[in-house]
Amino acid sequence: MEDKPLDRIHISDLLLRCIVGIRAWERRERQNVHISVVLHADLSKAAASDAIADTVDYVTIKKKIIALVEGSSYYLIEALAEAVAGVCLEDERVARVDVTLEKPGALRYARAVAIEITRFRSPEPKT
Repeated sequence: MEDKPLDRIHISDLLLRCIVGIRAWERRERQNVHISVVLHADLSKAAASDAIADTVDYVTIKKKIIALVEGSSYYLIEALAEAVAGVCLEDERVARVDVTLEKPGALRYARAVAIEITRFRSPEPKT
């Protein structure tokens, strides 16, 4: 079977607050983080049917990201981004996710520090 390119759904610039960082004050005070995700999925069935049941429910994914982040306490933004990717891959239609996480004010003289990770759905075990 030939691999075809996947379609993409962008959720851009969620502004959330959470505990993230290694310094004592970062462990006490919630900080802003900006999160963007790109969900890679085959959207052709939804495009043909015009039915919500045939697509990735990005409203549900957004709500799960918000709940995860706002209830989290990570030392590293890398770990937080990994957790966000995991939430996105819970939807079986999402084959790949790109997560960009920015922490404004993390470095003096810089607007933000950002990381970007890409994670793939694990292949199903062969029976």
